[in-house]
Amino acid sequence: MTETVVIQIVGAPVACATGVQETWRELAQWMARQIEGRYGPAVTVTYYDLFEPECPPLPAGAQLPLVLVNGDVLSSGGKLSMPAIRRRLETLGVAAHGG
Repeated sequence: MTETVVIQIVGAPVACATGVQETWRELAQWMARQIEGRYGPAVTVTYYDLFEPECPPLPAGAQLPLVLVNGDVLSSGGKLSMPAIRRRLETLGVAAHGG
């Protein structure tokens, strides 16, 4: 595998009684460390806030959090799922770093 798999996670801050929470950003950053640690340079993970100009276009009907793998929707709404991302990477033939 020579091409880098691009994972994009789109979320937004959540306002609550205690202030604005960046829960999706924090989880996405944790997931990025885990994924990049396991798969090395074969995968890049980027988090986008829905309101950032760099945010990729959302497909019609998309819900947050949105996970795109090489531009294709992996999940829309619900929870961020590490097992779903790992299954997609395996389907694409991405091997664990050093394996």
